[in-house]
Amino acid sequence: MVRICRMSNRMSWANRREWMAGLGATVLAPGLPWTAAAGAQARTLQARAEMIAIRPGGPATPAWSLGGPELRFRRGDSVQFAFANELPVAAILNWRGIDGLSAAEPLLARAAVAPGGSESFRVPLRDAGTFLCDLGLLGDGAARPMQGQPLIVAESEPVAVDRDEVLLIQDWRLRPDGTAIAPGSDPANADSVYMVNGQTRLNIPVRSRERLRLRFINACQRTVIAVKIEGHELRVMALDGQPCEPFPARNGALVLAPGGRADAFVDATAAPGSTSSILLHDGKEARAIAGLSIATGPAFRDTLLPAASALPSNGLPAQLDLRNAGRFELTFGTAEPDWVMPGNFVATAPPAFAVKAGRTVVLALTNRAGGAAAFHLHGHHFRLLDRLDDGWKPFWLDTLAIEAGKTQRIAFLAEHSGRWLLESVATDWAAPRLVRWYNVE
Repeated sequence: MVRICRMSNRMSWANRREWMAGLGATVLAPGLPWTAAAGAQARTLQARAEMIAIRPGGPATPAWSLGGPELRFRRGDSVQFAFANELPVAAILNWRGIDGLSAAEPLLARAAVAPGGSESFRVPLRDAGTFLCDLGLLGDGAARPMQGQPLIVAESEPVAVDRDEVLLIQDWRLRPDGTAIAPGSDPANADSVYMVNGQTRLNIPVRSRERLRLRFINACQRTVIAVKIEGHELRVMALDGQPCEPFPARNGALVLAPGGRADAFVDATAAPGSTSSILLHDGKEARAIAGLSIATGPAFRDTLLPAASALPSNGLPAQLDLRNAGRFELTFGTAEPDWVMPGNFVATAPPAFAVKAGRTVVLALTNRAGGAAAFHLHGHHFRLLDRLDDGWKPFWLDTLAIEAGKTQRIAFLAEHSGRWLLESVATDWAAPRLVRWYNVE
C-alpha cells in the first residue's frame, strides 16, 4: 500500500499505519407477473444496458446498471419489489446490509434471473439505515461493469438535520478508447475514474451553519477508499447501516471497504462564498470528487446546532456472550477449494459452519492474500473484537477489510435462521469475488 500523500498542501492525510488501521473500521413495468401485497409499497428495478458519460468531453461509455425510482422509505415499511432483467446475461440482486432477509438471499433462496426474465418478492424494512442493492455478485468478467442503487430507510423518530444527502461513490477502469473494463479482469493500461451520484464532480450547495447528514456509500468494485471534507469535521453516526455512539472521524477521514457505508453529520462552518472540496484517497492518490459550496446569503441559523445525540437503535443486542460462543476459523486469499466464484456456486456444498439460532458466533478471519481483502457477512451485523477477545469496538459492521497476512476476529448473534452467504474479494480490480455459505438452524 502506498503511503498517503498530501494534496496541493491543503490537507494532511493519515500515514500508512493509520490508513491500514482504518481498513478494520443499494409505475409497475408492463408484463411483470405480480401485484403488491396489501399494505406494501411497490417498486420496480430493471437491470439494463445504457450509455454513461464518464469522461468530460469524451464519448459515452456502454455500461450495465440497476435502474428504477429512488428507494427511500421509513422504518417499518414493507416493499414489494419487482425485478426485470433486460441484460443479455443472468443477473441477481444482492441486498447489502438488510439483516434477516432470508427469502431474498442470492444463490441460496433465489436463483439468478435469466435474460428477459423477471421475479418479485417482498422486503420488510425492520431497520433504519443506509443500504445498497446491486448486481455485482455475478458481475465478474461480464462485458460491462454494473452500477447499483442506494436503499435509504429513515428512522421513525425525528433526526436533527436540515438535509439528508446520499453520496454513492463508484469507480471505473477505462481504456484509452473510453470502453470500460469489467471487474475480475486485467485493467492494464486503464485509467481509474471515480464518480459520485453519476457525476465526476458533484456540487452540493449549502448555507452557512446548515447541518447535513451525508450517507457515504463505497460502491467501488474492489477499492478501499478514504473520504474527507476540507475544513470540516465529520461526526460518524452510523456504520454499515447501524447506529453507533457518535464520534469524530479519525484524522477527519472516513475509511470504507468496498460495499461499506457510513452516515456522518457535518455542520457548514466555512466562509460564505467558499467551496470545501470532498476528497477521496484510494491508497495511491487523493482527488477532489465533490464539493460543499457555501452560499453568500444569510446563514441558515444564528448559531450551530448542539452536538448530535446517537441515532435511534435498531435493536441489536447490547451484549454478546463470548464465553459460550461457537468459534470457527475462515481463511481466504489463497487457493482455498471451499471458496468459489458465484457463477460456480452450488447450494448443496457443505456450509462453512452451522450454528443454532440464538447463539453467539466468533469468526477468526485470516487473509493470506498478498494484499488487503474485503470480507462481507450476509444476514447479520457483527462486532469487531479487540485483540484479546475481551471486548469489541463500539459499532456494528457487515463488511470488513483485512490487511495482508493478518487475522481479525468478529462476533455476531446468530438470530436469523436461514442459509446465508459469505463473500471475500482481494482489493485488486482483477481479483475474483468468492463465496461460501453458513447455516443458522
